[in-house]
Amino acid sequence: MSKNMFTELSEAMANAAEKAGSYTVLVDARRRMPASGIAFAKDTVLTAGHVVEREENIKILLGDGSEVTARLAGRDPGTDLAVLKLDSAVATPAQIARTPARVGQFVLALGRPSADGIESSFGTINKIGGPVRTGRGGMLEKFIKTDVVSYPGFSGGPLVNGDGEAYGINTSGFGMGGEAITIPADAAWSIAETLIKHGKIKRGFIGVRSQTVNLPVEGRSQLKREQETGLLIVGIEKDSPAEKAGLIIGDILVGVAGVAVEHHDELFTRLSGDVVGKPTPMDVLRGGTLQSISVVVGER
Repeated sequence: MSKNMFTELSEAMANAAEKAGSYTVLVDARRRMPASGIAFAKDTVLTAGHVVEREENIKILLGDGSEVTARLAGRDPGTDLAVLKLDSAVATPAQIARTPARVGQFVLALGRPSADGIESSFGTINKIGGPVRTGRGGMLEKFIKTDVVSYPGFSGGPLVNGDGEAYGINTSGFGMGGEAITIPADAAWSIAETLIKHGKIKRGFIGVRSQTVNLPVEGRSQLKREQETGLLIVGIEKDSPAEKAGLIIGDILVGVAGVAVEHHDELFTRLSGDVVGKPTPMDVLRGGTLQSISVVVGER
């Protein structure tokens, strides 16, 4: 007798949970109940930053039931992510989803909040949004929202597809109406790699207040790219990188290091990472003429 569709779906999701459970770990790094994490590499765990309250002697329970200790290798409050370095390379690394997440897909949120094993919550993806400010000086260019229930201890665990592959990491640390969101794997993994190397994410500023404006036709023609808006500088902080570089009120900022900037959130994103502390070319329209002005980006 052939299985019905419901049985096949149930078995598929159970198999996905079992597979993802191999890289979903317990993270005991705070006074109250443990949280979850994702094995990023054999000796590294990625988790939610708000669940890590101590930096040493962190206990990690792996998918095979073994326990190892870890230490904090780096954290980024702006995206609520933290990287933990295991004392031994014994974890099973996560598998990232090979295809992008789509609205309407069935997903599982997984957690390992206790030694009893993994827990799961079933639902669908109901929104893919962004960019959004996190309220902690950070920016998520994209986030995934689902209708799964985020049970206590689920923060730091993965959101997975029907093949047990990770779409991203779940966190309830942003206070978005008390709901958990998922940071997509490509962004989370990139941040994790930076944290492993540098221990933190550098975020820059140039010290301007701006508003989005439509670019004049003659200005757009000089850019040699499709761009309709830029940032009109309406205020400059005293002794800021912008003032020191010679930017003036009335300039229209249209690009950073050759990459278009059409909204303030895009400027916020472009001023993070390796550009901090370095001379960086800013494309501005001044009096209708395109100019490149080098600005040494400050660090927040």
